[in-house]
Amino acid sequence: MARMSDQPARWTQATVHPDMWADPDDDPRDSEGPGPEGELATLVDFLTGYRMTLRMKCEGLDAEQLARRSVPPSTMSLLGLVRHLAEVERDWHNWIREGDPLPKLYGDPDGDFDGALAEQAEVDAAYAALAREQAATDAALAEHPDLGERLGKDRIAVRELMVHRIDEYARHCGHADLLRECVDGRVGQ
Repeated sequence: MARMSDQPARWTQATVHPDMWADPDDDPRDSEGPGPEGELATLVDFLTGYRMTLRMKCEGLDAEQLARRSVPPSTMSLLGLVRHLAEVERDWHNWIREGDPLPKLYGDPDGDFDGALAEQAEVDAAYAALAREQAATDAALAEHPDLGERLGKDRIAVRELMVHRIDEYARHCGHADLLRECVDGRVGQ
């Protein structure tokens, strides 16, 4: 007798490689030819890939699905991850800028996840905040191409900040894999 479950069936859009999110020919993260030249270009390439992966994990979902929580007592959701990454992009920008820090986007320490409501306006605002904060941090760092240069009051090296950003996105892309599978069963790299 088959067991009943409220969990969605596992699936993928990939046809050639069924364990992948998308077939290599359809995956916007894959490019032909050699990888980037140099350390900075490599770091930027990895960051760009993880940012794209997060967006891909959220594609095709409505506001309710994006805001759906994982398992209690966790408040984690895909929408919460988008909001959280906007908040940490702002934090990173604050680490390197002179003057007073910009205020938190979502208030209290868990505001990014707690405020992830199943409303389209909230989804649109979260994506806009993420794009804005990514652009601000990217622009600030573009002025400092020397990876050994130390910035801000804590004198963080540009290299350390770039690696920290990649680490943060990579970790949360892993969370996004599991959250997406819980929402609709879609799996893959």
